[in-house]
Amino acid sequence: MSIFIDQNTRVLVQGITGKEGSYWTKHMQDMGTQVVAGVTPGKAGQQVEGIPVFHTIRRAVEKHPVDATMVFVPPRFTKDAVFEALDSGIKKIVTTAEGIPLHDCIQIRQAALSCGAKVIGGNTSGVISPGKAMMGFFPYWIERVYKPGRIGVMTRSGSLTNEVTAMVVQAGFGVSSLIGVGGDTVPGTRFAELLEDYEKDPDTDAVVIIGELGGTMEEEVAETIAAKIFTKPLVAFLGGRTAPEGKKMGHAGAIITGGKGSVEDKIAALNKVGGLVAKKPSQVGELLKKVMKK
Repeated sequence: MSIFIDQNTRVLVQGITGKEGSYWTKHMQDMGTQVVAGVTPGKAGQQVEGIPVFHTIRRAVEKHPVDATMVFVPPRFTKDAVFEALDSGIKKIVTTAEGIPLHDCIQIRQAALSCGAKVIGGNTSGVISPGKAMMGFFPYWIERVYKPGRIGVMTRSGSLTNEVTAMVVQAGFGVSSLIGVGGDTVPGTRFAELLEDYEKDPDTDAVVIIGELGGTMEEEVAETIAAKIFTKPLVAFLGGRTAPEGKKMGHAGAIITGGKGSVEDKIAALNKVGGLVAKKPSQVGELLKKVMKK
């Protein structure tokens, strides 16, 4: 069982005929993802890697039952693409685009919440269950990073994900479900909203979060643990720990507000509820060994 995608998840690809869409669709298939249809307006009747292309999602889902959609469209078209998916009843959506307008991000999140859907992203590499399936663009063939196992990973960072996950594998573990929530100020889904899924997943024994300076997502994780909604061991690594006080970071999500958002605030909140925070990526594996022994 995986919390978002596995080999049985029937996936639609929006923007499948584009350069990025067609390239990563092939890699998704090669890994085992069940891609059943693609959508590009004006390209109905074509095929990509043997996958039929439709003009609209509605037409695609009439022919092929769909559980999730992968959105490979430019930032300014992302909101329309996500709304089309939601209107067609799709409840799992991954969008990788970076630079989606902020007001679009807010509307996407509100729309998803209102119909009980989960949108992962934007500004993310996507979602992967190693050895089973992926939606997005992960170098899944790097076995020292994407080895199947029983540790869940949630990340805000693109650059740190491979480094930290490699430490999980080096310590003798592997990954059950890795979800990149994205680095934008308003992601479609937040860390705390996924913790309950990891809690219920019998194939996940512990969770690693890769957080960052700014925002309140890590504090929300601590609140979720305090409320006993999530009870499994948790290890965190937080990027931006060495940033000078008051320094603005380049990342859209790295904004400190209302007395929350500094790395010190996040560490204190997580430590208070029993979460362990690594000072550097190489410590993540050691901390995992420590919590798993308990």
